Parts: sequence; structure tokens; C-alpha cells
Amino acid sequence: MKLQGKFIIAIGAILLCSYSLLLYNSSRIQHDLIYGQAKQQARMLHKQILLTRKWVADHHGLYVVESDTARPNPFLDNPVIRGDNGQVYVKRNPAMVTRELSEYASKGNWYMFRVTSLNPINPANTPDAFERKSLLAIEKQQKKEIISIESNGEGHVLRYIAPLTVEEPCLSCHARQGYHLGDIRGALSITIPISWADQMITENNRSIIGYGVLSIIVVSATLIWLFSSLVSRPLTRLTSAMARYPDQPVPPPEHKQVKDEIDTISDTFYDLCCRLDASRKTLDKAKKLAFQNEKMAAFGLLTSGIAHEVNNPLGGLLNCVKALREHPDNPELVTRYLPLLDKGLRRIEHTMQQLLHFGRNTPLNLQKHDVDGIIRECFELLGYRLHNIDLVLDLGLRKKYCIDVEALRQTIVNIGLNAIQAMGEEGGALHVRSRARDDRLKISIEDTGPGIPADILDKIFDPFFTTKDVGVGTGLGLAVSYAQVEKMGGSLIAGSKEGQGAIFTITLPADHDCPIEQQET
Repeated sequence: MKLQGKFIIAIGAILLCSYSLLLYNSSRIQHDLIYGQAKQQARMLHKQILLTRKWVADHHGLYVVESDTARPNPFLDNPVIRGDNGQVYVKRNPAMVTRELSEYASKGNWYMFRVTSLNPINPANTPDAFERKSLLAIEKQQKKEIISIESNGEGHVLRYIAPLTVEEPCLSCHARQGYHLGDIRGALSITIPISWADQMITENNRSIIGYGVLSIIVVSATLIWLFSSLVSRPLTRLTSAMARYPDQPVPPPEHKQVKDEIDTISDTFYDLCCRLDASRKTLDKAKKLAFQNEKMAAFGLLTSGIAHEVNNPLGGLLNCVKALREHPDNPELVTRYLPLLDKGLRRIEHTMQQLLHFGRNTPLNLQKHDVDGIIRECFELLGYRLHNIDLVLDLGLRKKYCIDVEALRQTIVNIGLNAIQAMGEEGGALHVRSRARDDRLKISIEDTGPGIPADILDKIFDPFFTTKDVGVGTGLGLAVSYAQVEKMGGSLIAGSKEGQGAIFTITLPADHDCPIEQQET
């Protein structure tokens, strides 16, 4: 997963958790506030009803004109009085006033309240399940008030109940029932519908959720845009520059007045690329110099030995020239020595051409050549060192292939010289084979020398590693050969059994088609 995706998921999870916690806390707080408001409303209503009851009790009841809705209370003493004008009045005690006010309130679905008791005088005041449970708790646990939230099928309601104590005005009616001042004779039960609270909480939660979702979308979009513009795009440009390097140069970074971490990374990468470019140029120069030095070292070994090959025919040529000078008119000497002079000079010319080819310093250049012919030329050049060595050429390449002539010459001569030097004065046999298998060329050079010890076999291609005496080897021959073969897309592998000789296998691509500009002319 990309960094941007991880960032989006992490930010989304953080925002979701934050807003979920905020929604939970907000819902809980508003629940407590709204329900607290309903509870406070119940307490205030309780106090208001108590004040009304106290007023009625202080005035020893309330008389109203008798009507169909105001009938006499059979549970009261003197429930009816008649005026001088014959008008009939019925008495209303605090309990009846409380009940009738509750009936008026319930018609508007505002609230309901009533007096209840475990031992009611009026059956209409018989407690329901909540009231009975609450009255028992008030009686046994001396509760001052009990509040509960219930559901009545139409929504939630708040149930409130508080004890009613006997006061001085109440004794006129309740003394005969055995109550004394300060006794609890029942409770005032209040029921308040709070469906409005549920609706308000639901609407508030919806608003919070809506604003939360909207803010998550806005914040997420803003953060994604900021991440994309400040992090993702600069990193993408930097990654692209890294992928193109070193094929394409890295452009200098655009400097800002205030740099951030990405700018610092870009500057560091640019500085690193500059140092790598400089190091690569230095390394390329060192490689070219090492290659040329090794070639010159091998060239020196070749020329020191070939000098003998040149001096032998040169001495005979000088004798022929001397004889011809002494006897310029002798046709027999001219007939005899001219072919010898021509043969000797051609031999010297051929040897010099081989040296010139070997000493040429050219870059890697693939051209179509006869690989077997190049192998023969290399070992002809090494012929002066093969006096006590049997050379067996088993060459099976019949076609021309795309190779770098100078790199292959350098590699074969280096390996051949190493094999000849390894066999030493005792001599031996040198087997050279060439084959084409599938799409690869294989050239193997095997000697019958002492072989390569197993503990150094993996080090022979390291630069400057040599087992030869000082002044005999540079330690660069095999390292340069290994690098040249790799440049041509091939491989160079060494194998050996100690005491039985060594074998070096060169594997190259068997390409027949070279680029047009690199075809042999």
C-alpha cells in the first residue's frame, strides 16, 4: 500500500474515533441536560402543587358551585352547603383539587399528577406498580424523592414521586384517621411526557452526525490535498529522478526561501548524485588506466619474447644483405637470397601487425568477426612461449559473431599467458576449445599446470591479487579480463583441481546481427 493510502486510512480512523467519542459525549451530555431539565420541571411542579394544596388546606377547603362536573365528595364531612339564595356549594379538599387540576393538565398532554397512598381512602388513589414500589422505598428507606424514566407505548415519560407529610392544617381531616403531625400519609405522584426530549436528542444527534460527516469529508479532503501537494508529488518527482538516474542527469532542485524535509532530501540526493557522477568519472578513468596498464604489461612481456623471434630472421636477413653487397654481380646469390629476404621480412611484418592490433587502445565496440581466427592470432602471438608446450586448438565456430575484438584478444592473451606461466619450464599441454551452443558462445582454455588452490579460487578475479613474484605480475590481468567479458554481456568462470591444472571458460552471447554503425567494414 502506498504511503498516501496509509495516511488517508490513519487520518480517517483518527477522525472517526474522535468524532465518535465527541458524538457519544455530546449525546450523553445533552441527554443529561434535557433529562435534568425534565427532572427540575418535575420538582418545580411538585412544589407548585404543594403550594396549591397548602393554600386549600390553610383555608379549610374550597367550595365551588355544584354542577355536573362538580359533584359532592362522599368521603368528606359536610361535603355540601347551601347559601341564603338557595345556591348549593360542594366542598373541595386538597386531594380533590389536586386530582381535578391533574385532569385539566392531562387533557393538554402536559403532565399528570395525583395523590396516592398504600392505604387510600378513595379507591381512585390506589397506587400503580411504580407508585407502590416507590411508597415502600419512601417508608422503609426514608427516600425524599424517587425519579424514573419509563416507556408507556407512546414514548418515554418521567415518573416523579415525593412523600406528603401531615401538617397542621391537614389534622382537621386526617386526625380521625390516626395520622399525627409529621407523619407520611402518602405521596404526590407526577408523570411528565418527555417524548419531546427524545425527539430533541434525536435531532441533535442527527445534526452532530451530519456536521461530523461533513467535517470529516472537508478535513480529509484538505489533508489529502496538503499531503499530495506537500509530500506525495515531491516524493514522486524525487522517485522519478532516482529511477532515471544515472541514464538521465538529475536537475538541480528548486531552492525555496523556507525549506522543508522533502527539500532537504532533494538537496541531499542531488549532492549525492553529483558525488556519484564525480566518483564514476574517476572510476572510469581508473578502469581505463588499469586496462591500459595491464595491456602494456602484457605487451611488454610479448615484445620481450618476440624480440627473439624477430632477431633470428633479422640476423639471417643481414647476412643475406652482406653477401649481396660483397657479390653484387653474382646472379646465383640474388636468386637464392631474394626469396629468403622476402620471407623473412613478411614474417617480421606479420609479427608487428599482430603487436599493433594487440596494443591498440579502443573503447568497447561490437563488430562481426571470426572468433576462431582471433583465437588463432592470439596464440600465434604467444607462439614464442610455446616451445615446450603442446598447443591443441579444437575450434568449432564456423560463423562470424558480434564481439569486441580488442576485449576478446586482451582476455585470451591474459589467460593464455597465465596458463603458460603456470606450467613453467616443465611444459605441458594447452587445450583451447570453442563451441556454439544454443544462443551462447563458449571458449575454454585448459592447462596441465599445478592448478589453483581452493582457498584462493574465489579471489583470483580481485584487482591486484596475484601469486606471482614481484615484477612478474600486476594482479590486474584476470580482473580486467573479467570486466571486459562482463561488458560484452558474458561471463568468465575459473575451475581447478589442485595438481591437475586449471580451466577458464568464457561465455558470450551468440549474436549474429550487430548495429549498422558497428558492422565490420
